Amino acid sequence: MAVGLLHPGEMGAAVGENLLAAGHHVLWASLGRSAETRARAELAGLEDARTVEALARRSEVILSICPPHAALEVARSVAGFEGIYVDANAVSPATAREIGGRFVDGGIIGPPPLEPGTTRLYLAGEEADAVAALFQRTLLEPHVISDEPGAASALKMAYAAWTKGTAAMLIAIRALARAEGVDETLLEEWRRSQPALIDRSAAAARSADRKGWRWVAEMDEIASTFASAGLPDGFHKAAAEVFRLVEARVP
Repeated sequence: MAVGLLHPGEMGAAVGENLLAAGHHVLWASLGRSAETRARAELAGLEDARTVEALARRSEVILSICPPHAALEVARSVAGFEGIYVDANAVSPATAREIGGRFVDGGIIGPPPLEPGTTRLYLAGEEADAVAALFQRTLLEPHVISDEPGAASALKMAYAAWTKGTAAMLIAIRALARAEGVDETLLEEWRRSQPALIDRSAAAARSADRKGWRWVAEMDEIASTFASAGLPDGFHKAAAEVFRLVEARVP
């Protein structure tokens, strides 16, 4: 199967490498991409189709793994593609459903798939089974959960609402404690009553420094998902603001 990959970041490159190992032909498009993206794609062994248009002509399936704020723009870049388009981005169900066409909704939970049992690809849509078959014999475990596009994105939103939402809360709590001069006292109390929070807050800060810029739009998408369900969206609007502040201070 010829699979086009748009665009191979850390997660996408690892997914592409898994597809190659399973015997598929994986293409990417280098035009306009950064030197870092080029290096990842070359290291993964992906074939450069040069342009998105050429990639679309040569692919039977296109897999989009990109920052959530770019998901619709990436989908529009291959408008008219007649194969199966898989959006595996952290977007709301409503955003995912805007894509249309032969569309399979996807949501990746876990780190880049480098070891067995760490990473799942949840899929929803009429052709989800065909996409799941691509990932047999890979480290990315496919799970078809619905015939209706949007279900995989809803699951991703619910999952990240906790993992990244609580990371934002811990970052904000530590910032408050530092501002009030009680950070060391808070850490000492955590050692006594909530010892797991010390490592969790440190890990949240490290991850946000490295990837928080991607999480701003993801929190906005989660807030939109909550609002669409008639639930308060303020938690994750605030989380988006926390990650904006982190992004502003990271050089």
